[in-house]
Amino acid sequence: MDQKFYHISILPEACLDALRISPNGVYVDATLGGAGHSLRIASRLTTGRLICIDRDDEAIQNAYTRLAPVWDRVTIVKSDFREIDRVLAGQALPGADGILFDLGVSSPQLDHAERGFSYMQDAPLDMRMDQQQALTAYDVVNSWSREELRRILFEYGEERYAPLIAAAIERERAASPIRSTLALAELIRSAMPAKALREKQHPAKRSFQAIRIAVNDELSALREAMDKAIDALNPGGRLAVITFHSLEDRIVKTAFQAAAKGCTCPKDFPVCVCGQKPKVRLPCRRPVLPDAQEIMDNPRARSAKLRICERV
Repeated sequence: MDQKFYHISILPEACLDALRISPNGVYVDATLGGAGHSLRIASRLTTGRLICIDRDDEAIQNAYTRLAPVWDRVTIVKSDFREIDRVLAGQALPGADGILFDLGVSSPQLDHAERGFSYMQDAPLDMRMDQQQALTAYDVVNSWSREELRRILFEYGEERYAPLIAAAIERERAASPIRSTLALAELIRSAMPAKALREKQHPAKRSFQAIRIAVNDELSALREAMDKAIDALNPGGRLAVITFHSLEDRIVKTAFQAAAKGCTCPKDFPVCVCGQKPKVRLPCRRPVLPDAQEIMDNPRARSAKLRICERV
């Protein structure tokens, strides 16, 4: 490959501590990415096994090289992490002793301009994590209705100027299709009021996040994956999830809390009639955050939060 799929792992030691690696255990890195976390996990195994999941062909090809020193302990599966139950079943594994999710877009996906994730480099509108899938950012921007665009910009990007941006996209594409990342970024900038352009972050950041999430169906996949991952844990096994924005973190936090509560009966019921027991305990109620040194070394760690639960 011409470009290496390299990514600086976020909260690497905290993740290893959270997973409590046993040398003969079974672990899943549900978001292989640059394989940094995978390499650290597999390096602690002897007779154990690490299953690595990713839907990005570039990440998988890179991993064959980066994980070469630990290859006897690793299995790579191309799949969406929402299929984690099927992946484990396909490997004849009844469960896992630890599962890690490092969510969001990886550094190579942002840095390799041709992938179309970045609003800082010009490229065709793509944003697919799995480049075999049909739906692209071009399709979303040029064919989804104005109302649907407004909805995803507001819900997935938490963009308060979503109506203005959706209207601008509709006007522009009526004349000619919007084909490139920089063309879209400039259109978004032009649609926003002057006060919004004085903010520190790039005016297109929230909109690009929203479109990326829509293209890859990220939030629905995450909801499915959390329930399946919790069910896949062996007793005492741990699930560790790194999130990067409030939408992801809310889904993870809600899933963990629901699994830790168990009972779904209304609060005014004198006794439990649903019979549901807690599936997990929460070793720490608050997320683990990167320290100042890690943020200085890797600014992309700034918004990271690590949440942990343990199967009972």
